[in-house]
Amino acid sequence: MALSTVSAEVIHQVEESLDEDEKEMMLFLCRDVTENLAPPNVRDLLDCLSERGQLSFAALAELLYRVRRFDLLKRILKTDKAAVEDHLCRSPHLVSDYRVLLMEIGENLNQSDVSSLIFLTKDYTGRGKVAKDKSFLDLVIELEKLNLIGSDQLNLLEKCLKSIHRIDLKTKIQKYTQSSQEARSNMNALQASLPKLSIKEHLYNSRLQNGRSKEPRFVEHHGIQRKPVKTSIQESGIFLPPHIHEESYRMQSKPLGICLIIDCIGNDTEYLRETFTSLGYRVQPFLFPSSHEITQIVRRFSNMTQHQDYDSFVCVLVSRGGSQSMMGVDQVYSGFSLENVKDMFKGDMCPSLRGKPKLFFIQNYEALEDNSLEVDGPAIKNVNSRHLHPRHCTTHPDADIFWSLCTADVSRLEQPSSSLSVYLQKLSQLLEQGRKRSLVDLHVELMDKVYAWNSNVPSKEKYYLSLQHTLRKKLILSHT
Repeated sequence: MALSTVSAEVIHQVEESLDEDEKEMMLFLCRDVTENLAPPNVRDLLDCLSERGQLSFAALAELLYRVRRFDLLKRILKTDKAAVEDHLCRSPHLVSDYRVLLMEIGENLNQSDVSSLIFLTKDYTGRGKVAKDKSFLDLVIELEKLNLIGSDQLNLLEKCLKSIHRIDLKTKIQKYTQSSQEARSNMNALQASLPKLSIKEHLYNSRLQNGRSKEPRFVEHHGIQRKPVKTSIQESGIFLPPHIHEESYRMQSKPLGICLIIDCIGNDTEYLRETFTSLGYRVQPFLFPSSHEITQIVRRFSNMTQHQDYDSFVCVLVSRGGSQSMMGVDQVYSGFSLENVKDMFKGDMCPSLRGKPKLFFIQNYEALEDNSLEVDGPAIKNVNSRHLHPRHCTTHPDADIFWSLCTADVSRLEQPSSSLSVYLQKLSQLLEQGRKRSLVDLHVELMDKVYAWNSNVPSKEKYYLSLQHTLRKKLILSHT
């Protein structure tokens, strides 16, 4: 990525394209970089950095990446999200991991949360010090001025987040703190193994451009190949080593991703559309396609460049078929292979989805013989993802897949009273009711509900549900 300085024209284009929230975030992210200057607006900020020689194209690309303006990366800087992630994986950052952490915490708070935090910190900031209508970032700045919060001083924020029951965000801070401590320990161990390097020289070599100390980006143990050590939170597409990888997949893009629905039966699309739309997906439904059309649809969506701007992908398939295939409305005997559908969206075939969760929910109706698929209870297969982790900043193409397959007897479609899929109905209900729960936990409950249904109906009305997944992190299908 280019490291040359940025022209005034480019700075003007960027500043004009940002909304007020994005400008606030950018100013916040750069507070350490600009030290005590506190530029009043983004244009002055970028101009100041440019005059200091700190605003290369790579640095500006990092800032646009942090505020998720991937469209400006393409239109103004002629690069893309993947290139920026690759650069961040290999090079020092302009923005500290501490700033990224706080910005992402702010993105996950609603106005009620922020109001509660402002109230809880009154004992420390003084009555009326922070106005009620201020943002979370405004509160952080005020706490920093009072030396109540810092990169190594997050106890107060943890305590307040716990008080408002945002344990998920409290956990993010704990992960960040743990990673920072591990990095410092590794730095000390590395320093001890290099007696010729003085403490003064070592500290100098680990400085950021803003003068604050930064944990080393690479740690080398005796006999172990170097691996990237990264503590910034929620960067899809960048592999994080097992001992520090984040708790949850990043789910902040708007929309969260594309939800492709291919329904050859026509009974379930409407409520599925409402469910995934409410979760934040851009739903693309296709009713009654032929087998040939299904192949074309899948190929077209796997080649979409828009995936690089989103954090996940969902595919819902509803049709007649066999155990390994599904048919379009023309009911071509061989149908289309379910495995081929999965393959089209793996990381090697669809690079823009590499490192991001790819979710498949499949309702298949086939001619079943009595008791042919009877099981004692819910079953779940969790492929050991540790074997999928390569050493570098990439993820295995088979990683990050969630594959939920439900089979029912085709005779259910001949009964008007039971034309809706019990599996998809209960899935939809759980997704809407459990927005802050992990998808795997929701699916385990879904299996329990399907099993309870099966306990009270004849074999021809039963549903047979299985799950295979290679998710590497917790996944919550919601912005909140």
